Amino acid sequence: MRKKDRSTSSLQYSKTGLVIDSIQDKKGEDIVVLNLEHIPDTASNQFIICQADSTTQVRAIANNIIDRLDDEMNEVPYSKEGLDRCEWVLVDYIDTVIHIFTKEKRNFYQLEDLWHDAVMEAIPNIN
Repeated sequence: MRKKDRSTSSLQYSKTGLVIDSIQDKKGEDIVVLNLEHIPDTASNQFIICQADSTTQVRAIANNIIDRLDDEMNEVPYSKEGLDRCEWVLVDYIDTVIHIFTKEKRNFYQLEDLWHDAVMEAIPNIN
């Protein structure tokens, strides 16, 4: 059940807000939004990165994002990768790319460090 009082600053009613809410619905953690708009020659405007405790949870988060964006915004992903192993799932909506990791894979790849020049907004975990 979704809580209506979740606030993600100015992101609440946007695609970004819906993605964050979808992640939080399935107990995803350590959500970070990387704004890439000011970086030349990037293929996307933003990355949304989160992590989960298990591959089952990674799959649940990815499916929730895909289902809700389709149902509520009539958007389907351009591409989906990693759903076979669910250690790192990428869901690509062109302007927004979502990365869902297991904790181990996120620590290994440290994607945020690769995009250190992006504007980063950390979203507080909810319990």
